[in-house]
Amino acid sequence: MLDFLSVTLSGHPPPVTGGETANLEWQWIEDGVFMLTPRRGHTQSVVLSAGIHGNETAPIEILNQLVSDLLTGKLLLAIRLLVILGNPPAIKVGERYLTADINRMFGGRHQNYPPCDETRRAETLEQKVIEFFAADPHSTRLHYDLHTAIRASHHTRFGLLPYQPTPYSSTMLRWLQDIELDALVMHTSAGGTFAHFSSEHCQAASCTLELGKALPFGKNQLEQFSMIIAGLRAVACGGQLPERTSGSMKFYRVVKSLLKKHPDFKLWVSDDTVNFTRFKQGTLMAEQLSEVYRVEHEYEWILFPNPRVALGLRAGIMLVQMDGSELPKS
Repeated sequence: MLDFLSVTLSGHPPPVTGGETANLEWQWIEDGVFMLTPRRGHTQSVVLSAGIHGNETAPIEILNQLVSDLLTGKLLLAIRLLVILGNPPAIKVGERYLTADINRMFGGRHQNYPPCDETRRAETLEQKVIEFFAADPHSTRLHYDLHTAIRASHHTRFGLLPYQPTPYSSTMLRWLQDIELDALVMHTSAGGTFAHFSSEHCQAASCTLELGKALPFGKNQLEQFSMIIAGLRAVACGGQLPERTSGSMKFYRVVKSLLKKHPDFKLWVSDDTVNFTRFKQGTLMAEQLSEVYRVEHEYEWILFPNPRVALGLRAGIMLVQMDGSELPKS
């Protein structure tokens, strides 16, 4: 039986690029892009992606196992499913990216970068996702983009909702609760992420999932992601999850993106600062030529602090807590 990850990393298509089982039809679209269609009826079209950053291996292993279980009949597919491994060359060498970060390039932003393999890959993935959803316009659309974080976090498993002017899917929000996420962050402006692209350009219910810390292949303890794995299997099979049993999920919204605009940019946090560290009002967080940012609310939490990003990119996000009832839901 075809091994999705191994064939993707080989750089060559499989000898046979399509086939069927008793339950589904499958098609190798291109390196790292694989479509499965149930032979019975369906009402959902779902994109599951991982490996947009090549060193974030746990989600890659999770999706590869999901594909294997579907192809061998251990799971019965109930949805149209497009599985994507985002950046195969970076996955192969275990690097976040080779030239530039693909997850800043979507929504046409790849045109703002010098041409490279990653700009071409971003454009290709946009096209494949648009084609996938357009081929079945009457299905409900869903996209989960799976990642792991560079650094440790006070919330080990969290999600990021892309900014959108329309309400978020209540079905998706319930699923995010039931997979035992610790926290959910709502973006308040457009961005270049894969999840934002599918939300804005394909009107899919979309979310970026952060599943712990980035580790090499073979070093992941997948049992810590058991509820997320169960959730993805339930999505694929049309099953239901048990209701959340752990404590309530925390909700945050973005109040400031700390953009690195000048070479003299300084982020005033220590290198070992973990995600969702809290700071008091008035704390100096960042400064650069003619610009200073201090915490404006009683408390703010920092996410993805990284002063070593390239000029023009985000060196951190400042958050405030919100009540879950403030999220606009459909």
